[in-house]
Amino acid sequence: MDIFPEATNAEETLDPPDWADVGALSHRILDDAIAYLEDVRNRPVWREMPAEVRAFFGAPLPRSPAPAADVYDDVARNVMPYPMGNIHPRFWSWYMGSSNFTGALGDFLAAIQGSNLGGGNHAAALMDSQVVNWMKEMVGFPVSASGTLVSGGSMANIIGLTVARNVKAGVDVRERGVGAMPKPLRYYASDQVHSCHRKAVEALGLGNQALRRIQTDAGLRIDIAALKAAIAEDREAGFRPACVIGTAGTVNAGAVDDLRALASVAAEEDLWFHVDGCIGALIAIAPKNRSLVAGIEQADSIALDPHKWLHAPFEAGCALVRDASQHRNTFAVTPEYLESTPRGLASGEWLHDYGLQTSRGFRALKIWMALKEHGVEKFGRLIDQNIAQARHLTRLIEAEPALELMAPTTINIVSFRHRLDGASEEKLKAFNTEIMLRLQEEGIAALSDTTVQGRHCLRVAIANHRTRRDDLDLLVAEMLRLGREIAATATLM
Repeated sequence: MDIFPEATNAEETLDPPDWADVGALSHRILDDAIAYLEDVRNRPVWREMPAEVRAFFGAPLPRSPAPAADVYDDVARNVMPYPMGNIHPRFWSWYMGSSNFTGALGDFLAAIQGSNLGGGNHAAALMDSQVVNWMKEMVGFPVSASGTLVSGGSMANIIGLTVARNVKAGVDVRERGVGAMPKPLRYYASDQVHSCHRKAVEALGLGNQALRRIQTDAGLRIDIAALKAAIAEDREAGFRPACVIGTAGTVNAGAVDDLRALASVAAEEDLWFHVDGCIGALIAIAPKNRSLVAGIEQADSIALDPHKWLHAPFEAGCALVRDASQHRNTFAVTPEYLESTPRGLASGEWLHDYGLQTSRGFRALKIWMALKEHGVEKFGRLIDQNIAQARHLTRLIEAEPALELMAPTTINIVSFRHRLDGASEEKLKAFNTEIMLRLQEEGIAALSDTTVQGRHCLRVAIANHRTRRDDLDLLVAEMLRLGREIAATATLM
């Protein structure tokens, strides 16, 4: 009796039945994509989706097939006209890059090639390592250092802080866990540190209280004397100071900690020195402003984001670690099904040994292609250009009596607000929030807001290769117009 009877149904595939048809559709999509970017300046930065578009995303699970052209039509009608807006030249919310066309082609080719970057002996794995080596060179790290491409800055910081924990734990924390540590660890950062660091210490089992936020000076940089006092206090209380986090570009105002001073403190106190450079690490390649991040090359680990100032399409982060063995020892696991072989596909390096993911996307290609096309020097000039644009906006604000600068402009982030005579802080917040929302709703510009030293303000983060100075001139003019209109209605007074 045949226990494996021959199948009676035709075997299926996801490949198209007609490659000529899919070729024609692909050419149409590419033409539409080029037109989409070419026309980006003439579209609203952001716009609200109408009810019928929102309803489209409530459609039930598709059970039967639909022509690929119809599927694309749905995307063209309901997705492409309603982006977040970060590719637009007047998108300055939060802190994001604006992508680039060559990088988008790289993402497409990476998906077509389909490699898994867990490791192995193939071209994508070699390119991944090459891009990491380029990142090391950009920030002045030694050739012997290691690194890994990750989803973004939050994960890059987690990688660095995990290595710091394992190196400073005082026990084999991988085997025995954080409960076996002889003393609780303490990490130190400024009170302007990004929230991802709280998530990191919580995920590492150290708890939020393990992250001491140190007061900042008038420039919103970590106070070195206060840091030293906190370290001494914690030692006296029975804690183990383990890591100091320097910030190269704070999220609220773009302040850059004194990285050289922090490197000295770390060396004197036997601390791991981690730099969160997700905003500003790549200033190291900017010819006019690289001195702002002097000392970053002395870090034990660095987190940076190619999807910000290298404008790679999302996602693309990078974690670098000076001591490659400490990095690998933190994450490497070699089960029998992932053992290396002397030849063949499994003879390459296992890249998953340097992070948390076993399956990893081919992130390197979009970075590699854009760097090859433009050269690193152009990206450095674009960073200088954004910093100069932020200084231009700062001058406009300082020259306009109706506007108020709320923090020093160090790099490319400008924190400011519209004044309102006689208004309380609560009313000022409502007034400026209304200006921000109307700028978004009218499609003029996308700003975000925050609180700096207890006062609400608006925030422009210029990490955009499409921004021009006249965009910033327009922003100021439109803010003043909206301020007059809102104040005249007296609805917020």
